Amino acid sequence: MRTMAAGEFKAKCLAVMAEVDATGQPVLVTKRGKPLARVVPFEERAPQESPESIFGCLRHMGAITGDIVSSEFTDEEWERMFNEKWDRFEQGSSK
Repeated sequence: MRTMAAGEFKAKCLAVMAEVDATGQPVLVTKRGKPLARVVPFEERAPQESPESIFGCLRHMGAITGDIVSSEFTDEEWERMFNEKWDRFEQGSSK
């Protein structure tokens, strides 16, 4: 891997990027002898392979095992639970 100082890279940036693209060899940019950046050739990834893609990234994490549309509670049970919640809220605020 070729190494160059940051000042030299600044002066020859476009030429260095063209060289990396043409040869496929990365270039390490240093500042005062310490690695600062690495210029590497761009690799095209297919959308399904992209780790940054949020769509479908958890597709293997779960499974649907029942009815996801219907509730397990009846309308009367929902009404009773809703009213109990508000009854507790009203009792707590009156103290």
